[in-house]
Amino acid sequence: MSLDAIKQVTETEQMTQQRKAQAGLEAKKIVSDAERAGRERLEQARAAAEAQVKLYMKDAEDRASKHAEQVMEETRSACGKLRQEAEGRMAQAAALIVGRVVNV
Repeated sequence: MSLDAIKQVTETEQMTQQRKAQAGLEAKKIVSDAERAGRERLEQARAAAEAQVKLYMKDAEDRASKHAEQVMEETRSACGKLRQEAEGRMAQAAALIVGRVVNV
């Protein structure tokens, strides 16, 4: 093999080695960029989910508060009715007690 042929083979091997190294670096960069983009998308999705959860929680708290107010109002109304009934029977109860005490 001539000196020029050996030189040409050596240069071709070196160029191949350089291209291979460059391709490896480019592949690492592509993987790194993809990982970074994936992390960014994950963070965006997580932030969107947290915002949605906050909205759901606020809505649930509002509904629970309204329900609690409604239950309290119903309870007040029921207590008022019971109190009116009790006051209506107060005179009758007092008469019954006096009758039992006097007749004893």
